[in-house]
Amino acid sequence: MRRAHAMRFGSEIAEDGVRFALWAPTAKDVTLVVDGADHPIPETGEGWRRTTLPGVKSGARYGFRIDGDLVVPDPASRFQPEDVSGPSEVVDPAAFAWTDDAWKGRPWEEAVVYELHIGTATPEGTYAGLEKRLDDLVDLGITAIELLPLADFKGTRNWGYDGVLPYAPDSAYGRPDELKHLIDTAHSKGLMVLIDCVYNHFGPAGNYLHSYAKTFFTERHQTPWGAGINFDGRESGPVVRDFFIENALYWLEEYHFDGIRFDAVHAILDDSEKHFLAELGETIRRAFPDRHVHLILENEANQARWLERDGNGQPILHSAQWADDLHHCWHVLLTGEKAGYYESFADRPVEHLARCLAEGFAYQGEPFPTLDNHPRGEPSGHLPPSAFVTFLQNHDQVGNRALGERLSHLADPAKLALARAGLLLAPQIPMLWMGEEWSASAPFLFFVDFAPDEELNKAVREGRRREFKSFAAFADDTSVIPDPTEAKTFEDSKIAWDEAETEPHRAIWADTRNLLQIRRQSVVPLTKTRFLGAKAEIPVPGVVDCTWRYEGGWLRFIANVGDEDFAATAEGGQVIWSNGVSRQAMQLPSWTGVFLIGGAK
Repeated sequence: MRRAHAMRFGSEIAEDGVRFALWAPTAKDVTLVVDGADHPIPETGEGWRRTTLPGVKSGARYGFRIDGDLVVPDPASRFQPEDVSGPSEVVDPAAFAWTDDAWKGRPWEEAVVYELHIGTATPEGTYAGLEKRLDDLVDLGITAIELLPLADFKGTRNWGYDGVLPYAPDSAYGRPDELKHLIDTAHSKGLMVLIDCVYNHFGPAGNYLHSYAKTFFTERHQTPWGAGINFDGRESGPVVRDFFIENALYWLEEYHFDGIRFDAVHAILDDSEKHFLAELGETIRRAFPDRHVHLILENEANQARWLERDGNGQPILHSAQWADDLHHCWHVLLTGEKAGYYESFADRPVEHLARCLAEGFAYQGEPFPTLDNHPRGEPSGHLPPSAFVTFLQNHDQVGNRALGERLSHLADPAKLALARAGLLLAPQIPMLWMGEEWSASAPFLFFVDFAPDEELNKAVREGRRREFKSFAAFADDTSVIPDPTEAKTFEDSKIAWDEAETEPHRAIWADTRNLLQIRRQSVVPLTKTRFLGAKAEIPVPGVVDCTWRYEGGWLRFIANVGDEDFAATAEGGQVIWSNGVSRQAMQLPSWTGVFLIGGAK
């Protein structure tokens, strides 16, 4: 099986050579440069420059000379062997022989997601290094791995959210065929592979679009990164929208990814009659009608509109959203932290937790204290639990801390064990952050590499320390905050897999594995039937009692996160998990819980 995504952007192997295409509406003159030789590239209308060069083959290096001066890479480059400012490489995607012809993916209800950063997930920090660990993840009970963004970024180390060439997987991790081999191998083991894509901004170094396509951006929309991407401007036509839609199709077709997590979609500003997110979802659904393709949003606005289901309970546009609210509830209860956005959950954390478990969002249009009491969210109680990806940790919630502490560094292990069960056995789609399955000791720190641009490195370093100056713990001394530009900060963030074989990590790994076995055997079959609704109660302060009803039966979670013992009523059903609970009398001491499952009603 050979796979190649045909598109009007970039370079494509043709019968008579290679076709090159660049949208450069604000450039006066453009010259194609291939292996050091200049070639004219004619205008073909509406800002496009296109030509086909005979004799050019895969492996050729090329770029575009703008107005007789600056040579820039292809914005749709498939690979950058010499980083973001170097020449692009012509890649023949059909050269890779896939072996996963029969792979159609897995139903979303089966997903147990493992989020990871390629560079720090293994000692090698490569696709090949991760491939060696796939069997461990399968044995644990993982069914999907989610890769932090791969779009080519400046330097050799980055979280991935500073990407500037969204079609080019960064060379720090290996070549394109090595990424394809990782995905092909994962599929052979029953693992789905998801990718994180950033369509709301470009990184601060290596983005040359302003030099030849100024209308790619607009001052009408302002984002945390400056002028917004021009998704709705007449001057950009459909090209900007198509650039990102084709990118999503490219990853799903040419690389055979099983789904995409779209970063911070609340920062995709679009006043069009049809929002970009709607067009994106519709186009992908049409393109892959016979595959399980999963589209996940990160959306601080909590807009349930993008998660609606059809009459068969299937996603119309997007499959799920990261459930930040649920994370915040657990975090407040486990750590007692109340700073920043945790303030909006610290007043009634148990009530917020109950609502999140039953309905998805804690805030569904109510005033949100962290946003100066502006309303946040939309009603979500009608959505099935599978519309929400839940987690106790992720790259943001760990890495955006000054010292990159994991939750296991902050919370009591016994309390964390209850939350872990609440995560892995509830019917939402659970996600683990790499190393969480054994409470890895390594932090996950913020790291970048903009060398040789030392001015930018300095700005990042000082900005990071200024960000935490207002925190009491760092008010007098910010020097303890690791320098994000140092290689050591990156190296310190690598997880050590052999640690999982030692105590207390081995016991935590075993607990995680056991919970995922229970999920696979008891919870997933239930969630594959039609969702009928959910209800959560707080029978006494500190106790959450949530029941989810499906056509195939019901699932109930009773958690005591208070200080007093609680006597629950079983009301039938089978106990599939409990910790420290007297099953006969259903006595729940502080920070214990129980999951029960019952037949159809």
